[in-house]
Amino acid sequence: MKFVPLLFLAGALAIALPARSAGPIIGRATVVDGDTLEIRGERIRLNGVDAPESWQTCGDGDGGTYRCGKEAAFALDRFLAASRPTRCEIAERDRYHRFVAVCFRADGREVNRWLVESGNAVDWARYSKGAYAGAQELARARGDGVWRATFDLPCQARAKHAKHESSC
Repeated sequence: MKFVPLLFLAGALAIALPARSAGPIIGRATVVDGDTLEIRGERIRLNGVDAPESWQTCGDGDGGTYRCGKEAAFALDRFLAASRPTRCEIAERDRYHRFVAVCFRADGREVNRWLVESGNAVDWARYSKGAYAGAQELARARGDGVWRATFDLPCQARAKHAKHESSC
């Protein structure tokens, strides 16, 4: 029974250690939604980007709407399938116990940047510190993805959906 406190201590230390000490996570990525992947059973939230929710709709530029959240997830899946495996450099864990990371395809293309550049996500400056601002301006200027017409920022859409005040 003397080993129980040692096992507890070892477990507590493992939880307390920063996620980046674990090294990258590499493997075939499955798309959970437009800004979340799963690799080898680990959920990974893409750092610094915010994609529309799967239920979210956006303006299509012709007076109608489209399921921009679903489209973002499908586009991400196609992008990842073009060059496997995916490597994710871990920054931390979030409050939902997901890893938060910047991810790359096998050919070196950064997934997070591509999502914003293609208009399938927005730069979440609160977390990216503006790292994707240029990519977002490019997508906006071209009218790509969500920028083709009106839309709610994903953080605003989540707040409306939950009937809460937006914090973004």
